[in-house]
Amino acid sequence: MRLGQTAGVTDAGRRRRRNEDSFVVEPPLFVVADGMGGAQAGEVASRLAAAAFREFHEADELEPEARLAATVQEANRRIYERAQQDTEVSGMGTTITAALAGDESIAIGHVGDSRAYRVRGRQLEQLTEDHSLVADLIRSGRLTPEEAESHPQRSVITRALGTDPEVDVDTFTLEAEAGDVFLLCSDGLTSMVTDDEILSLLDASGDLERAGKALVKAANKSGGEDNITVVLFTLAEEEDVADETAVMHDGRGSADELEDTLSGLEAPAATRSSETAVAEPGTALLEPEQVEADWGVVDEPQPDRPRRRWRRAVVWALAGLALVLLVLAAAFWGVSRANFIGAESDGHVAVYQGLPWNLGGGVHLYRVRYVSRLQAAQLSPAERKRLFDHDLVSYDTARARIAPYEEAGVP
Repeated sequence: MRLGQTAGVTDAGRRRRRNEDSFVVEPPLFVVADGMGGAQAGEVASRLAAAAFREFHEADELEPEARLAATVQEANRRIYERAQQDTEVSGMGTTITAALAGDESIAIGHVGDSRAYRVRGRQLEQLTEDHSLVADLIRSGRLTPEEAESHPQRSVITRALGTDPEVDVDTFTLEAEAGDVFLLCSDGLTSMVTDDEILSLLDASGDLERAGKALVKAANKSGGEDNITVVLFTLAEEEDVADETAVMHDGRGSADELEDTLSGLEAPAATRSSETAVAEPGTALLEPEQVEADWGVVDEPQPDRPRRRWRRAVVWALAGLALVLLVLAAAFWGVSRANFIGAESDGHVAVYQGLPWNLGGGVHLYRVRYVSRLQAAQLSPAERKRLFDHDLVSYDTARARIAPYEEAGVP
């Protein structure tokens, strides 16, 4: 077998000003990196990682898994050393998901929550396990996959390149067959598009370049809340290999190549503000007989009865409103004194006031009270489990729980 089509597409999305993702499409090597760290730090980290995969050749003679692991360690070293030397990018990091294609197998190297998938026989299979807070909670049985979708810390990763001098790398090898399609992507795709939608779009597209653009477009239509990067490649029999592949050579994509990825994102048609509810002539007004029937008028007029009914309705409405306000006040009082420990999207441990719930549409029941210099990736799985249990405690208790880890882990 040989590699068939290949493609790479990246887009900033609809909410981010900068694109902190990078990718490499240099067959037989394919890489996706999703940077983190705020300002330009995430972009610096992902680009350093991508550059390491392009430039580092000292491990080329190693077995595929060992080669990937060695290159990831080199990328980690470059990012970590840059962060130590430059305070403006201190604390930066990046995910990495890399694939090295062989004749009959694919080696995968993985750190973070970017993912690798395989499509075979109209089935989409996730090959990598996320190194993230919610993934840890799901694996421990403390969170369901459905709950994870709206979890306030669903984007917090627990392992990344650049946060420590060395990094643990997951590597594995799987057999490949002609016709297999492999997808590497950042979480800007998977947090916006379901597995079923991904499979449907891959199935419907005639080639991988169109498929990549369709996936980016779908993520943007669903909100585009993060940078989106998609790398695709397929395997084919020798005689089926196309003469050309769809590769964006600069590893980031150009405006021309992405010109149609955001098509179909037009703003909703303006509502007609002048519309009013106007009844047809002769139907809007009730006839006198209808009015009398609706008010219960009998032969002897009783003008006070409707007034008494109206007064009772007002009294009951006010009583109900007072009860609702009392309940809301009690809930607000309780929430204002509830705190829990979590992590920001850039990985920094934080204390939040409120309840750890997202209502969707960017609405949540908590606010940040304190952000530590400690990062979630600096904690062991057991330490993360103890800290991120989401028990509601006082603010002082939450700070006291974090303090020992800050003393041990913050430079």
